[in-house]
Amino acid sequence: MRGARIATLATLSAAGAWAGPAATAIGPLRRPVLPLLSGIGPSLHVALTYDDGPDPESTPHVLDVLARHGRRATFFVVGEQVRASAAILRRMVAEGHEVAVHGWTHRCVALVPPTRLVHQLAAARTVVEDTTGVSPTWYRPPYGVLTGDAIRACRTLGLTPVLWSAWGRDWIRRTTPERIVATVLATLRPGGTVLLHDTDRHARGDWGPTLAATDLLLSGALAEADVGPLAEHGISREPAPARRVPVGRFAG
Repeated sequence: MRGARIATLATLSAAGAWAGPAATAIGPLRRPVLPLLSGIGPSLHVALTYDDGPDPESTPHVLDVLARHGRRATFFVVGEQVRASAAILRRMVAEGHEVAVHGWTHRCVALVPPTRLVHQLAAARTVVEDTTGVSPTWYRPPYGVLTGDAIRACRTLGLTPVLWSAWGRDWIRRTTPERIVATVLATLRPGGTVLLHDTDRHARGDWGPTLAATDLLLSGALAEADVGPLAEHGISREPAPARRVPVGRFAG
């Protein structure tokens, strides 16, 4: 992926030409060329992941559906939202889910200066660790825009960047559970990683269809599949950092 292309996608998102994760334009190329970045594992396991939470209104309902089906997932959380929903993160860990980093804010990383980006990701990593007692190992950038600066920050912090190989496009207005399921299954293969959203806080859609789609997937096409978090997906991770990176002035 060329930096200019990433910057253009990021600028369009920031300018209001928002159409979901910016990796929409590069997904078909990314999957075969960079399988690990796409979250494609070596097994039949399917990784189920959710972005943009925690949300005190919607995330507990997603957890309820997963609990009803006896399934676990990876939640990529926004750091600045964690303290107000600390109990939700603790519930995630208690129920066997995995908590990962989605950033400190939901701003496109291509618009964040490199030094500030390191501090922001360090802050997000720290707030997850302090809240749950578990160090996060995965990072997924907002809008799927992954820059060289973000990759270097991940190496410093011991975070492994991972995107997805299948998604539900559940941020689209007036979508339906059936449409979300069909979109996921259109590109999902064994070893794939599914992207959904446990909140509509950073999108124009509604979390209700995603909730229903999760239930449909787990009771239908994925009922007999090996579905779980990225921790069980068999892809390699960055080693943990040798020291804790100072958070510094990360806000803003």
